[in-house]
Amino acid sequence: MSYFAAINHFRSRLLPTATKILLYKTLIGPVVTYGAEAWTMTKKEEQALLILERKIFRRIYGAKYEYGEWKSRTNRELEEMSKGENIVKWIKGQRISWLGHLERMEGDRMPRKIFIQELEGTRRRGRPRRGRKEDVERDLKVLGVRRWRELVTDRKNWNDILRQAKVHSSL
Repeated sequence: MSYFAAINHFRSRLLPTATKILLYKTLIGPVVTYGAEAWTMTKKEEQALLILERKIFRRIYGAKYEYGEWKSRTNRELEEMSKGENIVKWIKGQRISWLGHLERMEGDRMPRKIFIQELEGTRRRGRPRRGRKEDVERDLKVLGVRRWRELVTDRKNWNDILRQAKVHSSL
């Protein structure tokens, strides 16, 4: 279900806000982030996702009546309402989760082979594109995680890192 198919539900005053949030998280979020574990996102793409999410939240929460006039909610207000969680942090958490899954996989499985392979041949001129592995390792560095290959084997510690990733302010 797309956002535009559900827009009447988000506009409705009959549905409580909690139900609208649940609709977003179960119907729209998964469609938008399908396959996100394998994405390498640029800042422009991250901003586009955040803009989409704020647009949906503005529709869900509606405008506020202040000093005799209606005003649209600010980005800061929307961030406070969502308790610091956003779609980009969720995607980065999913990528870290997928990295752990790949690292624990047996060496002969195809996803692991593809992930660890090095490309042969010559590359094009210019700056090389960032790879998925470099992206996720950079996110882990921001979280302050060192020796992640050792931590992956202990699922409890790895799940603690995933929870930390989903609410980390600078991720």
